[in-house]
Amino acid sequence: MQTTEQSTDVLTELTRVLEARKREASAGDSYVASLHQKGLNKILEKVGEECTETILAAKDAETSGDNQHLISETADLWFHSLVMLSHLGENADAVLDELARRFNMSGHAEKAARKQ
Repeated sequence: MQTTEQSTDVLTELTRVLEARKREASAGDSYVASLHQKGLNKILEKVGEECTETILAAKDAETSGDNQHLISETADLWFHSLVMLSHLGENADAVLDELARRFNMSGHAEKAARKQ
């Protein structure tokens, strides 16, 4: 299991690579660059696809007791979500900041605050 520092390093490096691919790579050489070239709708399609696959993997994991496929699909979902954020000029730091803001806040209170 990774430490918090290692996890942060992975997100930092992934963010750096995603930005580099977005700016510098050709669509023929980079999957990420090809997604950016195809535009937001294609990226959103991939996020939706990975979301569905993650849900199905969770259902399978509950039955089988084996979480490996779920972990793999969740990694795909996170990856494509990070590509989406990158396409819109954001990154994992913005999401981590939002999660930190919600820390020690009741989920019910946080949800109610969003409705205002």
